[in-house]
Amino acid sequence: MSRIVVLDYGSGNLRSAERALRRVGADVTVTADRHAALEADGLVVPGVGAFAACMAGLHAVDGPSIIDHRLAGGRPVLGICVGMQVLFDRGVEWDERTDGCAQWPGTVERLKADVLPHMGWNTVSAPVGSTLFAGLDADTRFYFVHSFGVRRWEMEVSTAIRPPLVTWANHGEDFVAAVENGALAATQFHPEKSGDAGAAVLRNWLRDVVG
Repeated sequence: MSRIVVLDYGSGNLRSAERALRRVGADVTVTADRHAALEADGLVVPGVGAFAACMAGLHAVDGPSIIDHRLAGGRPVLGICVGMQVLFDRGVEWDERTDGCAQWPGTVERLKADVLPHMGWNTVSAPVGSTLFAGLDADTRFYFVHSFGVRRWEMEVSTAIRPPLVTWANHGEDFVAAVENGALAATQFHPEKSGDAGAAVLRNWLRDVVG
């Protein structure tokens, strides 16, 4: 059974992430303990609310360093919702700019859509070879709740040995819905709130953790 730590840095969806992971067979601990977070088979970084508040919470538990150390050793990390957004260079909310964890280049900014937040079920466009979406139909829907997102993918992929796999969705405009990049993966949607579809994504991630 995979040992998973859900990083506790004050985010509001810790317990729902814990329950969803338990349902798909993981041994889950919710903690801010650095040693446990580094030694677990997989680390989940959830997140709801404002980018700046999530970064402040992460810094309080040395989260960016924990993520860096895990990825340096090729140890899996999964970001969810704002937990995905903070993996990028920066977030800009209401003219407030906050530095992120800088695992990927790019800016989290307000979506250009007539209706915000983007709240509810939406399909995604996953690339060929995706592990997270393996076995799922193209019309599968996932649950989103957000007003901000990554509107442009800025990482150069043409020279990469294993280019990141970027999944897109659309609400007013295209935005990044998920990324798979070696040991680092993330979803803008909430797999823990996406029913059977979300459970399939978490199960696929766990298989990758074990593999």
